Amino acid sequence: MFGIAYRVLGSTAEAEDIVQDAWMRWQATDRSVVDNPSTRLATTTTRMCINFAQSAQSRRETYLGSWLSEPVDTSTDPMLGAERAEALKLAVLILLEKLPPTERAAYVLREAFDYSYRQIAEILQIEEANARQIITRARKHVTEERRIPVSADEQRRLLETFIAAAQKGDLAALEGLFAEEVVSFSDGGGIVRSAARVPVIGRERVAKFVAAFASHFWTGITLTWVETNGQASVLLLRQGAPSALATIDASAQGIDRIMWMLRPSKLAAVSTVKQTIR
Repeated sequence: MFGIAYRVLGSTAEAEDIVQDAWMRWQATDRSVVDNPSTRLATTTTRMCINFAQSAQSRRETYLGSWLSEPVDTSTDPMLGAERAEALKLAVLILLEKLPPTERAAYVLREAFDYSYRQIAEILQIEEANARQIITRARKHVTEERRIPVSADEQRRLLETFIAAAQKGDLAALEGLFAEEVVSFSDGGGIVRSAARVPVIGRERVAKFVAAFASHFWTGITLTWVETNGQASVLLLRQGAPSALATIDASAQGIDRIMWMLRPSKLAAVSTVKQTIR
C-alpha cells in the first residue's frame, strides 16, 4: 500500500496518511463479502491517491523552485515492496509528475507491481482497452524522456566522480561527466537560498552552476553514502545534521540528471547510518 501511494504522490507523509485512511476504511469493511483483501486494499489506496494527487497538482504548480519527490531510504527494501524497482528512481518520478494522476497510477501498478491490465482496469474503473492505452502512453513518455540507464555500479562511480569534481569546482572534469543536455534540479522549497529556482540545462551551464558554489557550499560538510529510491546517493551532513542529498541519473552519454534535495523537511526519511566518504 505504501509503495503504491509513495510512487503516485512522491511524498512519504502524504503516502502514510493515505495508507492510514485506507486501513481505517478496511477495518470498517464487511470482510465476508471481500474475495481478495489485497486487491481491495490496493484499489482503495490507488483511488484515494488519484483524488489526492488531483488536488495537490495545483499546489505543486505554485511551488517555489523544482518540486522533487521526497527521497526514501531503500537500504532494507531496495524495491519498496514492488516487483520491479525502476518506477521508484527519482528521475522516473520526475517524469511521472508530468502525467495526469490516473495515468501515473496505471503506470505504477503495471510497471512497479506487475498488475494485469484487467486488474488495473477494475481498480481505475475503466475499460481494459483504455487501461492498455494509457499505460502505453505513459511508457512512451518515460522512454522518450529518459535514456537507458547505466548499471548500479556505474551510477555510483559516476556519482562519486561528480562529487569530487564538484567539490573542486573543476569545470573541465564536470563537463567531461555530463551529457550534452544534462539537467540539474534543485528542490529548496523556496526556503534554501542556494537552490536554483528553475532547472539548469546544458553541459556548460550546469558545470558553471556547480562550480560557482564550490568555494562555500562544501565547507564543513561530511559526505555519507545512502541508498535512496533504489540507487546510490550522497547525503551531506553539516554538524551531524542532514543538509542536502545529491543523486544522479546517467546513461552511456554521461550524467543526464542531477537531483539536489535541499529542503530540510524532505530529508527526514533518509537514514544517516551508512558509509562515510570523508
